[in-house]
Amino acid sequence: MKSISSVYKIGNGPSSSHTVGPFHAAQTFGSRYPDADAYRVTLYGSLAFTGEGHGTGKAIREGLPGAEVIFDPDETDLPHPNTMRFQAYKGGKEIASLRIFSIGGGSIRIENEYSEEDKEVYPQKNFSEILELCNQEKISLLQLIYILEGAPLREYLRKVWRAMQDSVERGLATEGILPGGLNLTRKAKYLYEKRCYNESSDVAMNRVIAAYAYAVSEENAAENVVVTAPTCGSCGVLPSILYYMHHDRGFPEEDILDALAVAGLLGNVIRTNASISGAECGCQAEIGSACSMAAGAVASLFGLSIDQIEYAAEIAMEHNLGLTCDPVNGLVQIPCIERNAVAAMRALSAVNLSRFLYATRKISFDEVVATMYRTGLDLNEKYRETSHGGLAQIYKEYSSQERKTD
Repeated sequence: MKSISSVYKIGNGPSSSHTVGPFHAAQTFGSRYPDADAYRVTLYGSLAFTGEGHGTGKAIREGLPGAEVIFDPDETDLPHPNTMRFQAYKGGKEIASLRIFSIGGGSIRIENEYSEEDKEVYPQKNFSEILELCNQEKISLLQLIYILEGAPLREYLRKVWRAMQDSVERGLATEGILPGGLNLTRKAKYLYEKRCYNESSDVAMNRVIAAYAYAVSEENAAENVVVTAPTCGSCGVLPSILYYMHHDRGFPEEDILDALAVAGLLGNVIRTNASISGAECGCQAEIGSACSMAAGAVASLFGLSIDQIEYAAEIAMEHNLGLTCDPVNGLVQIPCIERNAVAAMRALSAVNLSRFLYATRKISFDEVVATMYRTGLDLNEKYRETSHGGLAQIYKEYSSQERKTD
């Protein structure tokens, strides 16, 4: 498996696959052919279907100024749902052409090329092998992570944590309408401040965590800086819980960094053995993965055993299986923002169950990850970030009917 650092990428929303990845791809291509006098970028698959709403064209033009961006929704013979073709021209003649794939979480893969991000850091390929080694060597997940990753990981995680906190705090302080045409009002500030007179401690905790999740997700929808955890579409889940644990429950920052490391390892297992791309496996690959990462992080923060951490992550993923990616109008707003808040609260429930029932479990984390991947491949394409089915289609039909009756 690759480094945990590649799970967490700091960049502008609203989509890791549709903005962070394409921006990086555009910069990479431009740096290779700086003498070209014209560039053309053709977007296929999910990038063509929802790229306008996700701001893909804008991201590419920021990374490769002057590029002509073409959306081609008709090409179906694609090696990956998020395929881009970059072409460079000089004097009217093509001098270079590359296919680049945005593979999820802001990562890219250039066709037939090896990148530094492909470097293997973990010899283990799944959680079962990690668990076996930890038990043999009598070491914790954290010890394994820092043995293999080295000291640089911790400083990177500190940078990631600062960016996560910033996104929560900016989101809580901002009001107004999100861009994109849905006229969706920001709710984080309202949710954070709206205390009920007879609010129990559990209700208060869930409301505050939801507010934090809304804050980050709304920042993402506004195309501001967030951290993929593991994607932009699911970027509010993990920060919301860790922000609550640090600022409201008093867990030290050093413990939060350790929790981020454990969450990153779980995200790494999912990415290696399945997918974190909504275009490839639906929203279960994004929100489901984020929920697993958050559950594992909190279980680690509470000092639970490796078995309990694994079970918390398994529960969190299992109960997001089949979740479709059907963003209304191709925007990362409905149902994405609300899903982040729900997943954060679900992660806590998973930890509570794992604390007591881990010894009775029958399903491993690896099994549920494999199930998620197969389920994702079985999903009809219209439920994998194309906005052609589900809530996106129903919303469009109802909106059209309302216009006819006005």
